[in-house]
Amino acid sequence: MTLTPDNDIPRISTGVAGLDEMLSGGLVEGSIGVIVGAYGTGKTTFALQFVWEGLVRGETAIYISPEESEESVVRYMAMKGWEIGKYLHTSFFVLKLDPTNFNLSINTIRNDLPPLIKKFGATRLVFDPISLFEDLFESEASRRYEMYRFIELLRDQHCTMMMTSETARDNPLSSRHNLIEYLVDTVILLRYVRPDDRTRVHLALEVVKMRRSPHSREIRPFEIGSDRVEVLPAVDAL
Repeated sequence: MTLTPDNDIPRISTGVAGLDEMLSGGLVEGSIGVIVGAYGTGKTTFALQFVWEGLVRGETAIYISPEESEESVVRYMAMKGWEIGKYLHTSFFVLKLDPTNFNLSINTIRNDLPPLIKKFGATRLVFDPISLFEDLFESEASRRYEMYRFIELLRDQHCTMMMTSETARDNPLSSRHNLIEYLVDTVILLRYVRPDDRTRVHLALEVVKMRRSPHSREIRPFEIGSDRVEVLPAVDAL
């Protein structure tokens, strides 16, 4: 299925050509998306490729993580062959949250993030993974309330955001708390496909949801290479 990009809608490239095609040319500018997948499906690679695409285009990006330090993020990007050093602290910033301190993490998001976005004119924002942030809330009611406020706060910043989320243990098609996919504009699902003969495990991608834009309904295979993710043409059977 080939979609014709709508030139009237400003787009932001994900940096993954096959994925951009499925999104009618890329994410809608200023929208919020989430990549949902189990461990090992490449969520962080997709997110950092989104960051890298923005940097080489002259944009500014902020990467938020409750688990990775700036050093580890930079090291991972360097392993991909991306010369991140010339962008670090000038157009690329890593914001590390404390995953064990609820109040500190909430205050950092509310008080520190908006001024940082405004100060540096950030146009791309990544939160990897949002599921660890969701884990901080003690009740489902408080989680829903605070996550709604968080998403609305981000919408006011007028930058394009990509989050990642782990899947639920009992449902590979849902995020861990079955919440974030209802709040965001675009949902990209990564999953394993295991053929009957068990000869090889494949990775597949599906755009489950995209507001304000047509999108492909195909399930397409993808590969995680040494330097980037590549979404392949659709096939009848994976």
